[in-house]
Amino acid sequence: MYSMDNVGKNTIAMVLAGGKGERLSPLTLRRAKPSVAFGGKYKIIDFVLSNLFNSGIKKVYILTQYRAYSLNKHLRESWGKWTGLGEFYVGISPETSSESEEWFRGTADAILQYLRFVESSDADYVAIFGGDHIYKMDVTQMINFHRMNRADITISALEVPVKEASRFGVFTVDEENRIIAFTEKPASPEKIPGRETCFASMGNYIFPTRKLIEVLQEGKKIHADLDFGKHVIPMMLANDDRVFAYNFNDNVIPGMKTEERGYWRDVGTLDSYYEANMDLVNVSPQLNLYNYKWPILTNQGNLPPAKTVFDEDDRRGQNIDSYVCAGCITSGSTVRGSILGPRCKINSYSLVEDSILFENVTVGRNVKIRKAIIDKNSVIRDGSIIGHDPEEDRRNGYTVTESGIVVVPHKEK
Repeated sequence: MYSMDNVGKNTIAMVLAGGKGERLSPLTLRRAKPSVAFGGKYKIIDFVLSNLFNSGIKKVYILTQYRAYSLNKHLRESWGKWTGLGEFYVGISPETSSESEEWFRGTADAILQYLRFVESSDADYVAIFGGDHIYKMDVTQMINFHRMNRADITISALEVPVKEASRFGVFTVDEENRIIAFTEKPASPEKIPGRETCFASMGNYIFPTRKLIEVLQEGKKIHADLDFGKHVIPMMLANDDRVFAYNFNDNVIPGMKTEERGYWRDVGTLDSYYEANMDLVNVSPQLNLYNYKWPILTNQGNLPPAKTVFDEDDRRGQNIDSYVCAGCITSGSTVRGSILGPRCKINSYSLVEDSILFENVTVGRNVKIRKAIIDKNSVIRDGSIIGHDPEEDRRNGYTVTESGIVVVPHKEK
C-alpha cells in the first residue's frame, strides 16, 4: 500500500467551484457559493482545499465559473502563495481559459473541458471534489479504499436516516459496498445491507486516470451536458464497471473528536448556512476549528488583534459567547452569540445578538441587530433596528427567511 505521501504525489485534484448557489441569494449575487464567508475568516472553498492539502494532495485545479472574480482573488492571495516545487493551486475559468469559450454544462463536462491537464499529468489517480461543502476528510483513506477494491470509480457516501434520504442521490450497495444502482431522490430509498440507514452521494469521486479519460471521452459522444450523477455513474453501472461507495463515517482525521465523525454540511440554503455558522459559537461545536493537527487554512491577512473598548456601566465593550476575527473593535457595545468577520467595528450603545457579520461591517451607535446575516462592507446607520420586526425588515429591502433570519446585502454607493 502507498504511504500517505506517495498517494498524494500520485494524485491530482479537480475541484468543482462554479456553482451559483442561488438558494443562498442575496449572499451569492456578486460571488460564487464557494467564495461565501464561513466561520468569520474562512471561505467555503477553504475546507475542501485544506482537506486536500492536509492529505498531501498539492496539485489542484480549481474550476471556477459563475462570478469568479472574488473567488480567484481569494485563491491568488492565499492558496496561490503556498506553492512549492511541483505544487500548485490554480483557478481556471471557462469564460477566459477554455479553448471552446463555453461555460460548463455539467459536472463531468467541466472536467472534460480541461481533460488536457489530466492527460498531461503523470498522476495515477484523479480526485474530483465539490468546492461548496463544510467538512473535514483525509482523502488518502478514500484513495486507499479505492485501490484495495480495484475500483473504476469510488464515490464518497454519507450515511443518512431513511426519512432524510429522499433529498439525496442514493446508492444501492452490496455487502462489500459495491454500488448496484444509483437513484436520484428516490421515494423509497434502499437501505445499506444490515443497517437502518442509506448511502447518499457526497459528489466526491476518485478515478484511475486512464479510466477517467476513457469514460469522459465515451460519454461526450452521447451527452453534450455530461454530468457525473445523471450520465457517468449510470453509464459505468451499465458497463458493469467496478463502482464503489466509500463510507465517510469511516474516515478519521488526526485529533478528531467523537462528535465530529461524519460531520458534513451542504450550507446550500440561508437557514442551513446560518445554523452551521451558529454551531461554531457553542461551547463544544460539532465542527472543531481548533484542531491544529488538521488545520483549515485561509488567507490570514496582516491584521491587528481584536479588541474591546470602554468599561463603563452603560458603555462597556464586550464579546460574549462569540467568535471574533482579527481587526475587530467592539467599542462600548455588546456582541453576544455572534460571529464577527475581520475588521468589523461595533460602535457604542449597540447590541448584536445571534448574528453573522461578514468582513468590514460597521455598526453605528444605538443599533439593535438580532438573528441577522450582514454582508461584507455594509454600514449600518445609527439607531437601526434589524431582526426585531420582519415586515419592517422587508420594507428596508432585506431578505427574511421562513425561520426569521434577516439577510442584509451590501448596497453599492
